[in-house]
Amino acid sequence: MECIVLENLSGLRLDKYLSEAFEELSRSRAQKLIEAGAVCVNGEKALTTKRPVETGDRVLVELPEPEESAVLPADIPLDIVYEDEAVLIVNKPKGLVVHPAPGHTNDTLVNALLFHVPQLSGINGVARPGIVHRIDRDTTGLLVVCKTDAAHQSLAKQLEEHSITRKYYAIVVGNLKEDGTVDAPIGRHPTDRKKMSVHAKNGRRAVTHYHVLEHLQNGRYTLIECRLETGRTHQIRVHMASLHHPLLGDTIYGSERQPYQTQGQVLHAGVLGFVHPSTGVYMEFQAPLPDYFERLLEKLRG
Repeated sequence: MECIVLENLSGLRLDKYLSEAFEELSRSRAQKLIEAGAVCVNGEKALTTKRPVETGDRVLVELPEPEESAVLPADIPLDIVYEDEAVLIVNKPKGLVVHPAPGHTNDTLVNALLFHVPQLSGINGVARPGIVHRIDRDTTGLLVVCKTDAAHQSLAKQLEEHSITRKYYAIVVGNLKEDGTVDAPIGRHPTDRKKMSVHAKNGRRAVTHYHVLEHLQNGRYTLIECRLETGRTHQIRVHMASLHHPLLGDTIYGSERQPYQTQGQVLHAGVLGFVHPSTGVYMEFQAPLPDYFERLLEKLRG
């Protein structure tokens, strides 16, 4: 993977920069790659994680060959919307974590994929095989998974170029009166590392276009469609909260007191479209709103 350091990230130490520039790299994994001699800056091998980057630096990361997976398969049901030799599209349910993390080692989407699919892309390492983009645990909907490295590289490039269609449906708190766009950089929250923020010092550009679909309970809530131009962590949740219209059920970016038992934010990835990495043909998939979302809409309309 290769990139040029932009001005807003200049001055960061190298491991921090890598975790900001490449969403698939955690800071700890970036440190391990630097220590293994797999990172070059301007053609020279980086010798320390603390080396600061400067505007215009060319950074190259050579990912190692995938190791034998230490993640165990698990017989977890999957709602597979589409599958061929290169990719599969999964409709993820609420509550399912995408890849193993502390507290979730054997009950994730990756564990389920390893049970159902014999071969997955190894580009993202043993903990995230096939995973090219993610959605939050309590967000439902469509996710593309790559079976081959070639498919992974193609989809990753489309994500980088913002050419993938991603539409989400959400219920936000308050009366959102008209359509709009939020163009505000997102980075780690300055004091709470578990949260993201539009006020981060080294935030990356993030753009969300939203369209008002329906006002609910006389404007107490609003059903919206969001189209992602970029794909930052918690992007829709952070952007809508920045407008003072947090997602219903979101106790992280909204109120801890929630009037409805939604098990987290009311957010659904309903449309996903991309150019197929093998055929070059644009494909688009849709997933209907999950049952809990429909029941909630009925209640709010009533």
